[in-house]
This record gives sequence, structure tokens and C-alpha cells, in this order.
Amino acid sequence: MSDVKDLKINAEQALWDQLADARDVLLGAEGGGSHLQPMAPQADPLRKTVWFYTSKKTDLAVAALNSPVAKLCLVSKDRDFHASVDGVLSVEHDPSIIEQFWSPVVAAWYPSGQDDPDLTLLAFKPTGAGLWASTDSAVKFGWEIAKANVTGHLPDLGFHTTIEW
Repeated sequence: MSDVKDLKINAEQALWDQLADARDVLLGAEGGGSHLQPMAPQADPLRKTVWFYTSKKTDLAVAALNSPVAKLCLVSKDRDFHASVDGVLSVEHDPSIIEQFWSPVVAAWYPSGQDDPDLTLLAFKPTGAGLWASTDSAVKFGWEIAKANVTGHLPDLGFHTTIEW
């Protein structure tokens, strides 16, 4: 798959595809501590929401109750797609969403299952994003670097765009 091509054709779809394929992202909320935290995203493009299972007691859950301002950072598995996504974060407890994305991995964190009293969902709704895709071809990379060193022009190794919702 060419991330550069996909990003040029449909940036929003490229982001949702990458989120669906991501094992983890970094998520932070205003007032949620000084660092972004690794979280497992559950991409829901139909609702334009990224869901996260968490404990009601986490810094992120508490911060989401006080301020909706949040940021999500994504680096693809192949490290050829990067996203910095601004959004709003809220605490939700929708049993149908909990069921929809439930898996053995999630279950490992909640001993009482989907009815665990500590379980809640964070809903991240994107408002804007900066997206970058770079070539995953070693040949193109080598060619562009060599060409840049000979010509003095910058290498053409990727594409950057922004989107707003």
C-alpha cells in the first residue's frame, strides 16, 4: 500500500485506515498529566470517533471530565505514516460500544468483564489533524537522497497535509 498515494487521494480515509491498523497511539488530555500515554485505539469511522477502554480512575478519564481538549499521536507500524490529531475527549459508558470492540485483550484488563465497575470508555472526536506519509521504498529513498546530494535540491520522500472536521 502506498501511504503517500492514499493520503493524496483521501486524507481522512487514510487516517481512519491507519487508526484501524494501529495497535497503539499516544493520547493526552489537557490537565491529564504532563505526558501523552500509550492507549489502544478502537477506530470507529462511522461515528468519527476513536474509542479507548480505560479505568474510571485514570488521569485521562479524570481529565476528560474536566476539559475536553485532547491530542492523539500516531506512528504507523511501518513508520511511514504519522499523524498529530487534535480533538475533544469525553467519558462515555455505552454498553453497545463496549460490546462492539470487546476482545480477549481488553478482557484481560477487566476481571469482571464488560460489567466491571471500573470500566469506562473514552471517546476521542477529531477536530483537526496534521498528516505525513513517506515512501516505504528503499530504492526511492536511496535515489532521492543521491539525487539531492548531486543537485542540491531537497529529496522528495513524502507528502504532508492537514484536515479539519
